[in-house]
Amino acid sequence: MAWYQTTVRLQARPRGMHLVTDELVRHMPRLREFKVGMANIFIQHTSASLTINENCDKDVRRDMEMIMNRIAPEDAPYKHTDEGPDDMPAHIKSALLGSSLNIPVRDGELALGTWQGIWLCEHRNHGGARQCVVTIQGELRQ
Repeated sequence: MAWYQTTVRLQARPRGMHLVTDELVRHMPRLREFKVGMANIFIQHTSASLTINENCDKDVRRDMEMIMNRIAPEDAPYKHTDEGPDDMPAHIKSALLGSSLNIPVRDGELALGTWQGIWLCEHRNHGGARQCVVTIQGELRQ
């Protein structure tokens, strides 16, 4: 059994849902060494989240952003407003979508489905670069 852990700093992006699979994998060169295992990807922020969803049609990401904005609108009567009107809705969206993913590893790759990709869900208007801790546990290739 082998373990590997690294920190990945994702580039800053505007508010919205962004496909980041390739960016994450590019920063995990040791992924190729694993025959089988599990990868945990954890975002170290409370106003952004990670999810797995459609990797092809950009309209899915646009529609998800639209629905999340309806679920947690900026003009609700929030008490937590010190960091701006987009902050509390960002916390709600992050809680709904989650801060970590567990993805099987097979033959040196993330075992995502054909139409699946990893999304960074940036819930702030200007969230800045986001940091993720990636931990892989598994059996190494011979």
